[in-house]
Amino acid sequence: MAFAAQTPDISGERQFGQDVRTQNVVACQAVANIVKSSLGPVGLDKMLVDDIGDVTITNDGATILKLLEVEHPAAKVLVELAELQDREVGDGTTSVVIVAAELLKRANDLVRTKIHPTSIISGYRLAMREACKYVNDKLALKVEKLGKDSLVNCAKTSISSKLIGANSDFFANLVVEAVQAVKTTNARGDTRYPIKGINILKAHGKSVKDSYLLKGYALNTGRAAQGMPLRVAPAKIACLDFNLQKTKMQMGIQVLVTDPRELEKIRQREADMTKERIEKLLSAGANVILTTKGIDDMALKYFVEAGAIAVRRVRKEDLRHVAKATGATAVSTFADMEGEETFDSSFLGYADEVAEERIADDDVILIKGTKTSSAV
Repeated sequence: MAFAAQTPDISGERQFGQDVRTQNVVACQAVANIVKSSLGPVGLDKMLVDDIGDVTITNDGATILKLLEVEHPAAKVLVELAELQDREVGDGTTSVVIVAAELLKRANDLVRTKIHPTSIISGYRLAMREACKYVNDKLALKVEKLGKDSLVNCAKTSISSKLIGANSDFFANLVVEAVQAVKTTNARGDTRYPIKGINILKAHGKSVKDSYLLKGYALNTGRAAQGMPLRVAPAKIACLDFNLQKTKMQMGIQVLVTDPRELEKIRQREADMTKERIEKLLSAGANVILTTKGIDDMALKYFVEAGAIAVRRVRKEDLRHVAKATGATAVSTFADMEGEETFDSSFLGYADEVAEERIADDDVILIKGTKTSSAV
């Protein structure tokens, strides 16, 4: 029996080799040319109009590229490059795109002169390592030596292309103070600036100049109940990562009830378990309770009676920062090794004061005077 070999019918065109390389480079050059004219002191703003007629005027590279509808896969990589630069550094988005496009253009010329792409790639890698080494040895300055004025000027340069450019004097100082507040030094003596430790809350309704830096941490939520005090000082903070709601049986547990009068007892026990948990918290000395999950209305009254502030649905990230800043331990269960439920006062964090304030239209919980200044 004989089989005829059939070539599968693949619809579409297949391109390969130099043609594709040239196309990719041309596409990247096109993207670079768009943002090129917005770079530098004589750079001009771009006016972008989208499908529904919204107008954006900006000279921020990442914003321009985000609003361009780029179809070409190679050009898309450049757009992602700019977005990554914006996320990681916050400045230099246009320069990154222009440098990348120029490198591609030069590499394409080399490929045409019969140099293999792999050789070019390894050459670029070597050049990158050498460049980084040179920058570290010859050009890099320690931030401590620069003094505040230079840092403020750096911040101003970065802000100039952004929306708050008009108030760059005010914001540059704010930014420098915030970053210097979260400075940490590790055992080896390296200085680190964990930018994630700076939380930014935006509130509508007041002037931009009313922005200020809070030594401590702010949560974008209010108290869980109106009966709670507006401020607690000094604050002992418990950070929880579980529900303070009626305890439900876990999946797969069955309760067989022979006497219907026992049902009420089961319900009561479910409510009591939560009550006992809250009493353990309060007896350990906690007067501020933050949880990432919910708190029952039934459970809230115990906090109100004890004069404690409870906040529910706190973002996990916020909880971690608060725990770090106040020296608290984020607790995900009360169970200890023996299977008993306990809460030790060593899990609590400390702050001078926790207060709820109304900023513009939002209620905000402010945690002031934290033990370490790892969050501002």
